[in-house]
Amino acid sequence: METAVLTADVAGQENPRRGEAVGRSLVCQDDKPSNCLSLTKLSKEDNVMSEDEEDIILEELELDELYELMHEDLYDGYAEEIEEEVHEALGRGIVPYEILTKGLVAGMDIVGVDFRDGILFVPEVLMAAKAMKAGMAILRPLLAETGAPKVGTMVIGTVKGDIHDIGKNLVGMMMEGAGFEVIDIGINNSVEDYFAAIKEHNPEILGMSALLTTTMPYMRVVINALKEEGIRDDITVLVGGAPLNEAFAEDIEADAYCRDAAVAVDTAKKFMQIRKAKG
Repeated sequence: METAVLTADVAGQENPRRGEAVGRSLVCQDDKPSNCLSLTKLSKEDNVMSEDEEDIILEELELDELYELMHEDLYDGYAEEIEEEVHEALGRGIVPYEILTKGLVAGMDIVGVDFRDGILFVPEVLMAAKAMKAGMAILRPLLAETGAPKVGTMVIGTVKGDIHDIGKNLVGMMMEGAGFEVIDIGINNSVEDYFAAIKEHNPEILGMSALLTTTMPYMRVVINALKEEGIRDDITVLVGGAPLNEAFAEDIEADAYCRDAAVAVDTAKKFMQIRKAKG
C-alpha cells in the first residue's frame, strides 16, 4: 500500500478553526481522498475558510467535545489554543486531574501511537509536546495543591561524557504527557548526579541515554553502583540512544531498552502496572 505525501507544511501552523488559513499536511493511502488523514488544505495566500470550517466557540461546546478539541489541538501542536481550552475547562469547575487525564494525557496518547506507527515524526511530536507543556504549566500548581495522583516518577539524564539531549528531552516530554512526574537532570551525569536525584525524588524509574558509543559503558557503571548501594531492585532502569540495542541493555542488566520516546512511555507504563500488581 503506497502512501503519498501531498503536502508537508507542518511547521509554524496556525489554527484554521480560529479564522486563520494554513497549509496542512495531507497524507493519503493509495491516493484515495477517503483515506486521507487530513482533508484540510487551505492556502495562506487565499486566507479563506473552507465551507466546512467554522469558528469554534469554546463556551458552546459540550465537555466531551471540549476534550476532543484538546486532543486535536495537541496533535496539531497549538499551544495557545490548549491554554484557552484548559482555562475553559477550569472555568466550568472541572477538577485539574480530570482535565489532565481526559484532555492532555489522552491527547498525547494519540500522538504517541502515531509517532510509534510512523505517522508523526519528531518535529511534529515536539510541537505536540510544547502544546502539552503549555497546558501543564497551568495545571501543575493546581495538581500540587489538590494532591492529585500521578502515574509515577522518573529521573532522566544523559550519562557522563555525553552532551546530546534531543532524544532525552523528547522522552521526558512524552513521559510527562503520559502523566509521569519527570525530573530531568540534564546532560553529562555522573553516578553521584544520578544518586543525588534518586535520593531527593525517590523515583520508580531511572532513564539513561547516550548517543556516543564511548559513553554507553557508563550506563553499566551506574547500574553497578545501584547494586552496591542495595537499591537496584527498587528502581526500574530504562536505557536508550541511537547506538544502543536490546542485547546491550540485557548485557548491562538494565530492565529494558527503549528505541524511541513512544516505546519508552509504553514500557514505563507496563513496569508501573507490574509494580502496582505486586503491591
